[in-house]
Parts: sequence; structure tokens; C-alpha cells
Amino acid sequence: MAFNEEDNYLMLSGIQHFLFCKRQWALIHIEQQWEENVRTIEGQHLHTKADQPFIREKRGDKIVVRGMSVKSKQLKITGVCDVVEFIRSENGVELSGTEGKFRAYPVEYKRGKPKRDDSDISQLTAQAICLEEMLLCEVNTGYMFYNEIKHRVEIPITIEQKRKVKSIVSEMYDYYQRRYTPKVKTGAFCKSCSLQHICLPNIMNKRSVKSYIEGKIAE
Repeated sequence: MAFNEEDNYLMLSGIQHFLFCKRQWALIHIEQQWEENVRTIEGQHLHTKADQPFIREKRGDKIVVRGMSVKSKQLKITGVCDVVEFIRSENGVELSGTEGKFRAYPVEYKRGKPKRDDSDISQLTAQAICLEEMLLCEVNTGYMFYNEIKHRVEIPITIEQKRKVKSIVSEMYDYYQRRYTPKVKTGAFCKSCSLQHICLPNIMNKRSVKSYIEGKIAE
């Protein structure tokens, strides 16, 4: 079987996990562990409604594509945009099978409300980087739709934010290549984590899940 470099691409969605908790990201993407909770189930339900692959709608000067697969060879990441809106513009790019030129705007759907951190923005920025590379265009604006407030927020995607995302993904790759799971850093956020019963934050301060299990087996 021929080697496919893309098989080793990191998941774009992992950026948000990484910024929420680097240990959570490593447990999911390196140790391949997962556990559902109410938040993840609600989030998946919302994305199921938004991600309807192969659906392409035309609304006047706007084309809406749902569940669009994206990737970046530069960052070596791959994922799916909930929605990409293409708005007719003289400064845009041509789309296959469609007359005219369009500018691309990624739209990400979230179950909650706007956060004080920038994890959502970083994920949206990564989508923009992928779209820029795939379409050979510039993407400097995206949108977040927050289900809790039923409101869409315009997000400027700056050069500084793109540089930050590239640095984040570089750190993710460093961990991934070393198969390194960071030590736990406990906090109030642990209570909402879907992996708290796997991570065991109260007793795993100095041991990885793997070493803990191996120790139990050896007893």
C-alpha cells in the first residue's frame, strides 16, 4: 500500500482541545482515549445539523457549502468546515461550475456562548489558512454562530492570529511526534472535561494514564 502523507496530518478540531487542555488533547489524539459527556453530545448534535456533506445551496450572490473538507500541506492539518459561505466579489476567486468570482468566509457553529479565551477563534483561523491554501486566496474574515445565544458574530482573522495558530500547531506536532502526554494541571475546568474519569486529575499529577494502568496490572 502506497504511503499517504496526509494519513499523519493532525485533526484541525484538535486545536480547540489543545488550547482547552494540552493533556486532554494528548489523551484523545495520542493515546486514542475518549469519553462522552453532555457537552460533547450536545456539540455533536449541533454539528450534525450544520455538517451536511455535499450540500451546496445558492442564495442570490451567495453560495453556501456545508461540511466542506479542508486541509493544509503547510500546517499538515485536515478537517471539516461546518459551513463555508462564498460571496460574489470582483476581488474573489473562481469556483468550479459557477460563473463569477467569490470570496470565502468560514462559519463555525458552537453549542455555547462566546468565550473569553481565543480557542474558537484559533480553530476558525486554522480553517481560513486551509481555505487560503486550497483556493489561492486571502481569507481575513469568518463567523461564529453560538447556539446558546442564537447569534452570529463576525470574527476578523488577522495576520497575527494566523502566526499564532501556526505556532500552536507546531507545538502540537512536537508533542505528537514525541508521543508526549503532558502532566495534569488541575483547575475548575476539569469538572466540565469529558475525560475527567480517564485523566483522573486528583491522583494523576505525576503519572501518565499509561503508567498508571501498567502499575495496576503489575500489582
